[in-house]
Amino acid sequence: MKKTTKMGPKIHGCEKVFITIIVILMILSPIVVVYTRASLAASNIEVEKMKSKISDQENVNSSLSMQVDELASLSNIQNIASTYGLSYNNDNIIVIK
Repeated sequence: MKKTTKMGPKIHGCEKVFITIIVILMILSPIVVVYTRASLAASNIEVEKMKSKISDQENVNSSLSMQVDELASLSNIQNIASTYGLSYNNDNIIVIK
């Protein structure tokens, strides 16, 4: 008596390589997606930190600009000049046309 066994279709070498590549891609694709999303989230966090720093620096710059305008005002200059004994004499002003 002869034993009969059912044999499936034979898989050749190039088909094995192709199937292996497909399996590897199926395994790696979710890992790559998770990694890219994680790196994107980290980048977004860094961008938000930089925006916060920029906003803080703009507030500091605005405050310093207001202080400069206040210190450069004519009334402040006249007060400081009178403190040091300087006076405003209109006759000493020469207008050049």
